[in-house]
Amino acid sequence: MFEVKLMISNSDQDAANGATFLRHGPVDGVPVTIAAAASALDAQRAANAAAAVFADWSATGPSQRRAILLRAAEILRAQSAEFSAAMTAETGATAAWCAFNIDLGVEILRDAAAMATQVSGSLLPSDKGGRLSMAFRQPAGVCLGIAPWNAPVILGFRAIAMPLACGNTVVLKASELCPKTHRLIGDVMSAAGLPAGVLNIVSNAPDDAAHIVEALIAHPAMRRVNFTGSTRVGRIVAQVAAQHLKPCLLELGGKAPLIVLADADLDHAADAAAFGAFFNQGQICMSTERIIVFDAIAEDFLERFAARAARLKAGNPEGHGFSLGSMIGAEAVQRVAGLVDDALRKGARLLAGGTIHDSFMDATVIDHVTPAMRIYRDESFGPVAAVMRAATIDEAVTIANDCQYGLSASVFGRDVQQALDVARRIESGICHVNGATVSDEPQAPFGGVKSSGYGRFGGFQAIEAFTELRWITVNSTRDSYPF
Repeated sequence: MFEVKLMISNSDQDAANGATFLRHGPVDGVPVTIAAAASALDAQRAANAAAAVFADWSATGPSQRRAILLRAAEILRAQSAEFSAAMTAETGATAAWCAFNIDLGVEILRDAAAMATQVSGSLLPSDKGGRLSMAFRQPAGVCLGIAPWNAPVILGFRAIAMPLACGNTVVLKASELCPKTHRLIGDVMSAAGLPAGVLNIVSNAPDDAAHIVEALIAHPAMRRVNFTGSTRVGRIVAQVAAQHLKPCLLELGGKAPLIVLADADLDHAADAAAFGAFFNQGQICMSTERIIVFDAIAEDFLERFAARAARLKAGNPEGHGFSLGSMIGAEAVQRVAGLVDDALRKGARLLAGGTIHDSFMDATVIDHVTPAMRIYRDESFGPVAAVMRAATIDEAVTIANDCQYGLSASVFGRDVQQALDVARRIESGICHVNGATVSDEPQAPFGGVKSSGYGRFGGFQAIEAFTELRWITVNSTRDSYPF
């Protein structure tokens, strides 16, 4: 069983009151991790440690920050087996999903390293002669990163990498469902040479999450909050941040549509839909939850898609022959199965899958989904693709936008100009033409609209999120004043 301590000023520490909590693995329900359960006092200690070294870290040159981040990328790659073991035990991840996390985590660190030298400002025109007027970007201060369990390496490193590259210090609140995996991030950064206190990691018991988050956001030194997770919790984080006037970057839930136009390459679209809907058991914010297919080609497409889905069986990720691993727990399976059952009772047709046992669910496809069914609007966050029919482009776009979420989307069609026109009409922060809804590049502006959040991770947009823009002037002549 893994043992996890708090990381404060690069040292392993118990919670002040000695409290711990157990994380039980989703596959067989046995305890896999015993972790320190931080109190509000521990959260304050972590924020204090970050605040104490902010002045020194923010004064380091960009080349030094870049070198540390590049070393961290190498160390992450070298420790991939350790991360994979923790991910599999704590979240039921397959080997493919672990490898995907490691690969993209490495790229996130490398991209942040490159951006360390790109924090810049601009000269501004001034009406006053002899005045040098500048828009100047500088580190914001202490940043809070709150990362989820579903892509723990990708989203854990994303929560810290750009804030560190910009010269901020960071407190990472680990997920209660993968405390070991998130704690390993601290080991990587410490081994890469990150000075003590620049990154601190806090784990907490599930029942204490709201209390710990509020204590961290309310800390006087906290200047930025970034959160990736559900829309329900994101609203709470945003409300607490607003009470304390702390800027917030939120990447929340999704219900990505994939539109298959009449002229689409059906095999390509079916491949992308299967990957997007079922990779990591559909537990990705960008997962393809809705497939909108034109009537004229619906049967041909669904024959291909259902055949692919039927081959994707779920089982122990440490076994062999299973494309899908465990969902995060048996209760998650029951919740998703309830959405499927509701749809079938209301007239939907099961094309593939539907089989569940314990924390496992095979890839499932249901056709003829209508607005009367809960799965039409509710995020499933599971291995289920809901198929809807459309007669025209206008109808397809209307269905795609008939949703509170707006994170990722896809459009498939051989007429690229037509597909691009459709993509521009979809209300989402991300849209891929002839590509899967699940796609990420660290340099791209990543985020959503509507109930999928606000703000953008990635590239220059992340620099804007994690720095303060100041107006600074230098006057070479003496001003005259009215009194």
